[in-house]
Amino acid sequence: MRNVGLLATRTVLGGYLAVHGAQKLFGSFGGPGLDATAAGFEAMGMRPAKAMATLASASELGGGVLTATGLAYPLGPLAIAGAMSVATAVHRKQGPMSQKRGFELPLTNLAVAIGLMSSGPGRLVLG
Repeated sequence: MRNVGLLATRTVLGGYLAVHGAQKLFGSFGGPGLDATAAGFEAMGMRPAKAMATLASASELGGGVLTATGLAYPLGPLAIAGAMSVATAVHRKQGPMSQKRGFELPLTNLAVAIGLMSSGPGRLVLG
């Protein structure tokens, strides 16, 4: 059962983060694309905005794919943890609740990524 639990956790976290990264980077799945993401980062005071947006998007997309598949462990959860650490810090001013654009979701994603880094991917991985 442990391996099934790790597979479920990896695929949900990795899948969602990969989709969010693709939204930011390419405009996939109805997302804003890189230029709009960079403009949002600029508005939040993150500079250089385009580089930061590219790094965040690539970390989410690449980290998500690696986490979901269990490949190159622990690089996937590590990339997610890095992106979510920054997202948590950026949203801290709004408080914890997600309804107010707070840090609840990035902090949860960070905790799950750290848990996956410490537990390993389990036996049900690609490759």
